[in-house]
Amino acid sequence: MIERLRNALAALGIEGEAAAAALVAADDVRDAWLERDAAGLEQTAKVMLAFREAGITDAHLHGTLGYGYHDFGRESFETILARVMDAQAAFVRPQLATGTQAIVHAIAALASGGVVCSLTGRPYDTLRLALVDHPNALCVADRYEETSRAAGGSIDWGAIEASLRNRPAVAFIQRSRGYAPRPSIGIAAIGRMIEVARAVSPRTAIVVDNCYGEFVEAREPCAVGADLAVGSLIKNPGGGMAPTGAYVVGTREAVERVAQRFFAPGLDRAVGPSLDFLRPAFAGLHRAPRCVAESLKIMDFTAALFARLGFDVGPRAGAERTDIIQSIALGDAERLTAFARGLARMLPVNGNAVPEPGAVPGYAQPVIMAGGAFITGSTMELSCDAPLREPYEVYVQGGMDVAHGMLAMTSAADAVMQRAALRRDGPSRRSSAARE
Repeated sequence: MIERLRNALAALGIEGEAAAAALVAADDVRDAWLERDAAGLEQTAKVMLAFREAGITDAHLHGTLGYGYHDFGRESFETILARVMDAQAAFVRPQLATGTQAIVHAIAALASGGVVCSLTGRPYDTLRLALVDHPNALCVADRYEETSRAAGGSIDWGAIEASLRNRPAVAFIQRSRGYAPRPSIGIAAIGRMIEVARAVSPRTAIVVDNCYGEFVEAREPCAVGADLAVGSLIKNPGGGMAPTGAYVVGTREAVERVAQRFFAPGLDRAVGPSLDFLRPAFAGLHRAPRCVAESLKIMDFTAALFARLGFDVGPRAGAERTDIIQSIALGDAERLTAFARGLARMLPVNGNAVPEPGAVPGYAQPVIMAGGAFITGSTMELSCDAPLREPYEVYVQGGMDVAHGMLAMTSAADAVMQRAALRRDGPSRRSSAARE
């Protein structure tokens, strides 16, 4: 495997320090990859059982038009998703275009004009914009609060308990790190937050942003007491095939309230045409556990590679993970740009594009991205994002094919090391292959 990786990198013109580190990193992750494959096997069995019990036939794969009444394919998809997400019910529609949209509807449906408190601190930029910062932000609550985090971004349990004493209508938990230099939050910690909430403020509803976390751990947020968990189908559960859509899963009562807000009281979950959405959505969900396992293996390799090159990474290779995101502290804007360009040239769509930092709705600073995906905006496919702000971290996510991920991430590393060599102030010596 090591020799073939060397040959593949050479065929792509990648040699020198990054290529040498990649060969060592590939050996570093052998044991971690065995664990990722084993976990993926268990998740695949869970999904297969849900499909078998739902009795899916060819007839379930065809969508509906108009109002979408009597859409038994859509209903069966929701039944399967609820089961694999450890929930009582699900609300899935292609008309939910983003995870942010679904989260806002979920919070608004349960807040009923009360206080909304983010227990995990400042949420990711676009959600905070929708809830608070935008001049025309949706009025989903009388007041919005955020719980402070401890030093280093860790959970401040005392601050969480103090926030819950205010009896918020909704407590919001963000599972992934977003664009923040803090660890992602595992299911065990989410469960502890919910236990504290039930003890301090029993009537507070719990909404969890589950984006990037589906099928990473054995349990999902509803298994530890969340009223709702919300995510996007162009992330983990879509398996790289769902063309659009988002989901809300949770208790039957809470899910019905979201459907009523999205459509109208009385219509509930009875409407919403599935169009041509169901076939790729079913196929993607069936393949999602394997895709997530591949993504986790790519993230392990990425962590091992950049750690070998002297950069701080989080999590480290082989560490326990709760999402498919890898952070790399590159230290300055030039390296962020080099990384994005090195990755972009190995992506299957728009591979000749040269990423530049630019304005992105919802973000105060310019953001640089690389994401040549077959589904526009899909972060289940390999991509990266980096806001140009301290501490200049790049966030890598997704990837469904280890071979492609290894080659693409080594290309990104090669571009970073060339930039470091040109400036002569990188974390390591000048690359032996300085080329642009």
